[in-house]
Amino acid sequence: MINDLMDKVAVITGAASGIGRASAISLAASGAKVSLLDLEINQLAEVQKEISDAGGKAVIFETNVSDPISLKNSIEQTVEKWKKIDIALVNAGINGRVAPIETLTPLDWDTTIETNLKSTFLTVRYCIPYMKKNGGSILITSSINGNRIYKNFGMSAYSTSKAGQVAFGKMAALELAQYKIRVNMICPGAISTNIDASTISDQEKLNEISIPVEYPKGNQPLAQKSGEPEQVADLVCFLSSKASSHITGTEIYIDGAESLL
Repeated sequence: MINDLMDKVAVITGAASGIGRASAISLAASGAKVSLLDLEINQLAEVQKEISDAGGKAVIFETNVSDPISLKNSIEQTVEKWKKIDIALVNAGINGRVAPIETLTPLDWDTTIETNLKSTFLTVRYCIPYMKKNGGSILITSSINGNRIYKNFGMSAYSTSKAGQVAFGKMAALELAQYKIRVNMICPGAISTNIDASTISDQEKLNEISIPVEYPKGNQPLAQKSGEPEQVADLVCFLSSKASSHITGTEIYIDGAESLL
C-alpha cells in the first residue's frame, strides 16, 4: 500500500480484466478513487463490487475507447463525480488480427490502430484539462512487442501501435512537464490475461512467413512462466506515487528478462 495515493482520482481504461482490473484493485487498496472504463459492463460491475467490498471507492462507465464522444463523456462524468483527475492509466487494447501483412485487411489494421493507439491519444487528450492544475501521472500500457522484440510474426499492426504509444508518450512527457504531469510507458512481456481470447489468428498463413525461434530452456528466464497482472499493478502504483516523482518520458520493461533473449 502506497500512502500518498489516498483520495487521488484515477481513470483506468480496459479496467474489466487483466492489468486494468489488477491495477484498479491495487490503486483502490492504496486509497485512490477509481473510475473504471470498458465495454464489458458486467465485468466492470464485478470489479466495482470487489473494490467496494474491500472498502474502496469505484465508479464504472461503459466506454468505447476508440470513440471520442464515448470516452470524453466517461471522463467528464468522472470529474462531475470526483472533481479532478490525478492518475490516468491508458490500458485498453487488443491484439487484433494476427496475420501476414499481405493478408491483413485495411479494416484489420484500422481496428487495431484505433483501439490501441488512437484511444491512447484520446484518453490523454481528454484528461489533460483536469490534470493541469495539480499535475499527476499518466501511464500508458505499451508492450515489449514493437519496442524490444519483433519476432511475433503476424503482429505488425499490434507492434506498430505499441511502438507508436512509446513515441507519443515521450512527446507528451515533454509537452506536459510544465504542468507537472508525468507520462511513462509500461512495457510488459507475457502476462497472464485474457487478451488472447479475442485474438484472431491466421495460423496457416503465419506458418508461411514465420522464422523458427527456439529456446530449449524456455523464453521467460526470471520466473519460468508468464508474469501476473498484479506485478504490473505494483509498477502502476509506484509510477502513480511520489516515489517516482522524477521519472517521466520513460519506457519501463516488466518482462522477467524475456525480451533480452
